Amino acid sequence: MAIATITEFFQEIIRDLHTSLYLAIGGSVEEDTLDWSSHAVELVSTGIKILILLAVLGFFYWLTIYFIKHNKMRLRFNDRRAKIARSILRYIWIVASLIAIMSQINFEPTTVKATAKACTWAGIYYILWTSSGQIIHKVLQHYGLNASIEQLLKNILSVLLLVLGLASVMAQFGFDIVSLVAGLGIVGLAVGFAAQSTLANFIAGITILLEQSFQVGDWININDKEGRVVLISLRTTHILTRDNITIIIPNSNVASSEVTNITSKNFIRFDIRVRIAFEDDVDTARAEIMRILEDTEVVLSRPETSATVAEIGEYGVFFIVRFWVKPASVARMPKIKENLQEAIKRAFDNANISTPYPHMRLLMPKDVDYPIPTKPFATTTQIVEDKTLLAKNNGER
Repeated sequence: MAIATITEFFQEIIRDLHTSLYLAIGGSVEEDTLDWSSHAVELVSTGIKILILLAVLGFFYWLTIYFIKHNKMRLRFNDRRAKIARSILRYIWIVASLIAIMSQINFEPTTVKATAKACTWAGIYYILWTSSGQIIHKVLQHYGLNASIEQLLKNILSVLLLVLGLASVMAQFGFDIVSLVAGLGIVGLAVGFAAQSTLANFIAGITILLEQSFQVGDWININDKEGRVVLISLRTTHILTRDNITIIIPNSNVASSEVTNITSKNFIRFDIRVRIAFEDDVDTARAEIMRILEDTEVVLSRPETSATVAEIGEYGVFFIVRFWVKPASVARMPKIKENLQEAIKRAFDNANISTPYPHMRLLMPKDVDYPIPTKPFATTTQIVEDKTLLAKNNGER
């Protein structure tokens, strides 16, 4: 009993496959007998016509490519233009082949027409997408904007062209684009509320890229964090400190903070302080300082350096030494200052210029006999009575 049931099950599957195959070659379930031969002949005939059409289209495609390849000089095509032409021809050949196949296998004329329109719109948006990068690059190069903005605009334009292209293609097949766009708007609004901080960083990143207050490679100071800008993304800004540590700062914090761009100009001024004793000559010390600055390679000769007396303090005369360097030297500035201070100290030692330290000097007149007589301190005694204690004692009595 079980074997008979299994046999009938497989026989039913075979009958269904038989009927499906017959329907696939153009048959109908209303026919009394399955006329395999006529439908097979019709199927083979359709296949042959499709192959002929594909061969004709392929021949014209190959002929056009051959003509462009051997007449680039006459057509004034460089390699880039020739590549674009081949891509366009290849797309036209694929679309024409698809339309030819659909027209031979009994697709509805409206479906074939919609497919042709959809492919045309897709080709237009593809051309816009491939040429948008070059157009954006030329525009930004004309206005002197950086590569970060270029990549941002390319990404935004690519997404916009993709959305518009899908909408145009789907519209050819009867989809309601208005409802789809409204649904996407609601979804975008919900995502915006759920990711407010990310959206704020994104908008701040766009603002930073457009304003160009600083660029990749600049040395900046943000909230007492100093370093070289290595990346400006849509959400964060990365700076690399002198200790080779990367600090990642959200763009919203960068946009709302005071940013000092140290290397925005062609040269930057720094200063150090040194001091000499009161007894030493100021001009001699200044000459030694200027000689050290002239011998230091990273210090620029123009604008001029200076060493002036900034303060006459309690323990010596203080010089403020001002010098200029290129932006490339900013990363090594602590080391440059340390080397200058060390070189100035050695120069002072060789010139017998002392560097004072906090001390106290007692000067006594020479014509005074020692020890100096002093008068004894006058002492007085005062008795202070506690009124509370006196009242207590009087009460006990």
